[in-house]
Amino acid sequence: MAWADQQMTEETRKRQIRAGARLNSRVALTVEWQDGGRTVQAAGYTVDVGPKGCLAIVEQGLLVGQRLRLVNHANGNSATARVIWKGHEGRKGWELGMELESEEGDFWGVEF
Repeated sequence: MAWADQQMTEETRKRQIRAGARLNSRVALTVEWQDGGRTVQAAGYTVDVGPKGCLAIVEQGLLVGQRLRLVNHANGNSATARVIWKGHEGRKGWELGMELESEEGDFWGVEF
């Protein structure tokens, strides 16, 4: 395998590894975003959480790169995030990987 091909494979592998510690945790949340000057909301829940974001099931399919606000129902915290991955649609909604824009604070209310 050529060095450039090997380097590309390594970079691809690194991108697929989730960043940081993860906790299996089901937290009810609301996802909010702007659409035509109005705030739209969708309900969801997390599958797992980490200091940098979460994997969640949300009743609305959103676009990768879309900025939004997450509201944590367990503690009332809210944070700006963006969709970084969109998976399959299931019976309860879409699988979405969301990354918090800031790691400051304690959005999830747990230590990692």
